[in-house]
Amino acid sequence: QVQLVESGGGLVPPGGSLRLSCAASGSIRSIGVTNWYRQAPGKQRELVASLTTSGITNTADSVKGRFTLSRDNAKNTVYLSMNTLKPEDTAVYYCNVDQVRTTENQNIYSIWGHGTQVTVSS
Repeated sequence: QVQLVESGGGLVPPGGSLRLSCAASGSIRSIGVTNWYRQAPGKQRELVASLTTSGITNTADSVKGRFTLSRDNAKNTVYLSMNTLKPEDTAVYYCNVDQVRTTENQNIYSIWGHGTQVTVSS
């Protein structure tokens, strides 16, 4: 069984910063692409940023230059650093991994965390 747990959300004023964490646990041999999505009230879930296994990052135009991704392989954790936050960044942020290879050589696809709330407000 593989799980993703997000943390680091909270309430920040406009212009503030947060760092979200996505920690994977379980019998993990390797992890594929890690994605961060967000969903604001009344809106569809949107892809915010992705980190490939080779370290290539992609970010949505709406967050480019403000959000960055990093990874700690020893901890199976991916971080989303968010700077210069705006009220329109308010949403529940979800971590997603497209594929995990387990130590039993099984492939598990499309794993989601339960999300962490980010609120940007004065």
